[in-house]
Amino acid sequence: MRTDEIAGITPGGEGFEGVRLNILGQVYVPKNVTEQCFSWHATFPVGTFVPPHIHPTQDEYIYMLEGRFDLMLGGEDVVAQAGDLIRMPKGMPHGIFNKTDQPVKCLFWVTPTRKLYDLFWGIHSMSDPNPEAVVALSAQHEVEFLPPPPGA
Repeated sequence: MRTDEIAGITPGGEGFEGVRLNILGQVYVPKNVTEQCFSWHATFPVGTFVPPHIHPTQDEYIYMLEGRFDLMLGGEDVVAQAGDLIRMPKGMPHGIFNKTDQPVKCLFWVTPTRKLYDLFWGIHSMSDPNPEAVVALSAQHEVEFLPPPPGA
């Protein structure tokens, strides 16, 4: 991973260095990776989600390009749509859900990168990405999944 930024353009529809990752049915296309910042374009098909979790060492952001997310942010239920910026400070519990009948397209980034890029490669490469394996791998990469809420 680079420590310093390099000037350039990552073309639309392409990932940095040609990378395209399948993360549990969502398509993540990394746009840039340095020690300080990791950004990726994400497509969330209908019905996909990221369960509630915490990044104890990173601030995370999502800029909504198309569609709508239902989110759990710090215990509150909120909605974000195209044009909105979602801010999730380190340590804040959050969950991301596409409950609509349309895909969601957005740009994520975290700062600093820490181990998140390596986690995405690990999930992408899993032969059986069952929930227990994903949660265990995530814990090794500084992402802490929370227990499901009562009745879930």
